[in-house]
Amino acid sequence: MTTRRKPQPPERGDARQALLDATLTLVRKQGWAATSIDQLCREVGVTKGAFFHHFASKEALGVAAAEHWSAVTGAVFANAPYHAHEDPLDRVLGYVDFRIAIAKGPLEAFTCFVGTTVQESFATSAPIRDACGESIFGHAERLEDDFRAAIAKYPPAIDVTAESLAQYTQTVVQGGFVLSKAKGNRAPLVDSLGHLKNYLTLLFKGQRHG
Repeated sequence: MTTRRKPQPPERGDARQALLDATLTLVRKQGWAATSIDQLCREVGVTKGAFFHHFASKEALGVAAAEHWSAVTGAVFANAPYHAHEDPLDRVLGYVDFRIAIAKGPLEAFTCFVGTTVQESFATSAPIRDACGESIFGHAERLEDDFRAAIAKYPPAIDVTAESLAQYTQTVVQGGFVLSKAKGNRAPLVDSLGHLKNYLTLLFKGQRHG
């Protein structure tokens, strides 16, 4: 019988960061309601006193964790390879390809903290709902410039806006996460992203050269 090793307490001053990181990991694996303060403290190796030194409540943790998620994922997408494409439509399609490429490993490794959390807390915590919404819509806004440039370069035959396309993209992504959780594997997400790429290609294809 193996005994679970007691986690080493974080270095002084790093407890807040460690609690935020553990929150992202545990919530994506088991959900917001199932993740307790006691479990987080055990996972990180800190006392509840240390937790409440950094966060006034679990709700405050949720808000801070949503902001932390935005910072962590923002850095990943800011440095993603699709930004290197000169053509804006290639950047848009490259974003979808990047989403497919990073959908690997267990579901909790690639599904969304804020998407998971807002589904559970939208009716019970306005601060968490708003923080999660800001993260999701903030990510969508980062796609708008490329969509706007693609619309200008390859005007679609139907009336669309950069904002609506960016938000639709996030609707597909978040819906794909939910279906993958229901199925127990990544296939629904990958399939949905494939259909999204097909739609975007067809949307702009009539005006695209080459």
